[in-house]
Amino acid sequence: MDLTMDWLRLTGEGIVALLLSPFLYIALAMVWWHSRQSNVLQRRLFHVRLRGTLPMTAARIAAGFVSGIALSALGLAAGAPLTSSTLVCVWIATFVLALFKLRYVCLAYAAGALSVVQVVLAWTGVPSGDDTMERAGRALQDIDAPSLLFLAGLLHIAEALLVRLQGARYATPLFLEGKRGKPIGAYSLSGLWPVPLLWLVPATGGSGLELPWTPLFGLDGGAGAAVAGWTLAAFPVLIGFTDRTETQWPEAKAREMSGGLLLYGIVIAGLAAGAAFWEPLTIVAGLAAFLLHEGLLLSGRRRERGRHPAYVQDGRGVVILAVIPGTPADEMGLIAGETVSKANGVRVRSKEELHAALQLQPAFTKLEVLNREGNVKFAHRARYAGEHHQLGLILAPDEDAEYVAAPRSASLRQGLRLAGARMRGHGRRRGSGGYEEAAALESGPPPVAAPEFGHGLLALTDGGGAEREATIGSESAGEGIPSEPAAPAPVPPGLPPRSERRK
Repeated sequence: MDLTMDWLRLTGEGIVALLLSPFLYIALAMVWWHSRQSNVLQRRLFHVRLRGTLPMTAARIAAGFVSGIALSALGLAAGAPLTSSTLVCVWIATFVLALFKLRYVCLAYAAGALSVVQVVLAWTGVPSGDDTMERAGRALQDIDAPSLLFLAGLLHIAEALLVRLQGARYATPLFLEGKRGKPIGAYSLSGLWPVPLLWLVPATGGSGLELPWTPLFGLDGGAGAAVAGWTLAAFPVLIGFTDRTETQWPEAKAREMSGGLLLYGIVIAGLAAGAAFWEPLTIVAGLAAFLLHEGLLLSGRRRERGRHPAYVQDGRGVVILAVIPGTPADEMGLIAGETVSKANGVRVRSKEELHAALQLQPAFTKLEVLNREGNVKFAHRARYAGEHHQLGLILAPDEDAEYVAAPRSASLRQGLRLAGARMRGHGRRRGSGGYEEAAALESGPPPVAAPEFGHGLLALTDGGGAEREATIGSESAGEGIPSEPAAPAPVPPGLPPRSERRK
């Protein structure tokens, strides 16, 4: 009973120390900033965001905290001689690496780099003459690299599960500069999660508790073999991963990334556990932590190059890049990668034709859609008075796209500028890149001439007008070619609001 109370006391003290740690709030702020940058980029490309910044941040924080609880429980079997100076070195290394590439905000890169630096210092010796340099060199030499790498391996196993759980859900649609300057659609699967840990570490000053078991890094030959007692250290860790796909569906890419990360985590944890007993494995584990992580990204990109882009307009209709949650398009069951071939019985091959066809029937929307396998399905939905005017589709880009996402190699400094967006060229219509906002269509019927709007959000009129101009005629029998524009015909207004319908 006394031992249980002692561990409960240590757990409570660790939680309080964690809440008082400035690094926890830095981690939370970085998660918020990462979510906000994703939404800023979406607004720059499409003038709309798929999800709010705060809900996305809260979901990632909650998932990270649950992972922290699970890893802390696993850590009771491992133990690790991690000191406060080690954690400071990890944060400094993470920040320095992020200045080169944002995706280096990862413990695996920091642990791998620190392990290599430690081995180099062991070969060359700590620089002398400068007191600050000597203290930094001693702090680096005191790092227990195997236990740090083992922790990185466990974190990547948790990251694999988080990518599988949230990777596709929070994937960000993008416009990219394709071959020969043509814009193409893509997805960025990225996430940043704060993982607070209560990790079993050797106690100082003889105030630790004895364990009824021997942790992994306290076994003979381990770094903590002579430890007299153990306690809990509280510290937060940031884990994250990012990659892009132009040829796969978001959920397929998330599964592929998750499988690779899971294997990576198992390999690094295994090498680190072996390094606790055989020191030469330390440099192998450190290099593997860095190189295998890069190998995951490079292998994914190589597979991307061998496939046809999935989010490009192919002439069969208009290709859906993304569907905004909670919109009519979402209720109709439309998903990314499908192609709208007909709207209200009219064949459509561009965003302008699709928008015009939707105005033919303000009370009802019927779409003929080619699913991802190329099979035809039908989606329909009534439209109600007072309902939001947007259908909720973000379409694959065409030549009207004004902004595209920056290349993969953006650093932290580059990411602060327009959230990584850049213009395709000069002299294009401002406000026409990547969305179908069509502000003129919100207040009345479309003009006879084709309106200028982009290719993201598909706007619907609210059904308030008594008549609409039909800009696209019906198809000619047997040929599928639009006929001459038909004479304007009166169209009934939209259905009454749902609250006024009879049940």
